[in-house]
Amino acid sequence: MVRQSTAAWKRVVEIASDAGRTLAQCRVFQRVAPDGSRLTDLADQAQMSKQSAGVLVDQLERLGYVRRVPDPTDGRARLIVIEERGRRAVEVASATLDEILSEWKAYLGTRNFALLHQILDQLREITDPYAR
Repeated sequence: MVRQSTAAWKRVVEIASDAGRTLAQCRVFQRVAPDGSRLTDLADQAQMSKQSAGVLVDQLERLGYVRRVPDPTDGRARLIVIEERGRRAVEVASATLDEILSEWKAYLGTRNFALLHQILDQLREITDPYAR
C-alpha cells in the first residue's frame, strides 16, 4: 500500500537511504522470512536472477543487516537470516508504515480505508504474489 502515495513512498525511500540501503536491497531484504530464506527463494520472490540477489545479499551482509547460516534441513544449503541491525530496521520501517496508514485512515475514513486496503490486497495477488 505504501506505493499508492508519493509522499508516503518518499518517506520510506528516505528511511532506506538514511540506513544506507538501496531500493534493490530493500526488495530482497523485505522478503527474508523470520526463520531465514534460501537465496533461490529470495531471488524468485524478488523476481530477479539468483546472481543479482546474491550480490544484494552480499551487500546487506557487509552492512550487518543479514548473515548466512547453515540450513538445518539441508547441510549443503545456506539460509539468509536477519541480524539485529536488520531487526531494528524492520521496526523503524513498520513504525513508519503504521504512521502512514494511520494518516490515510484519518483522511479517508474507516470505511473507505478498509475498502482501499481490500482492493490493494486483491491487486497484490497479480502484482506481487509473494508479498507477505
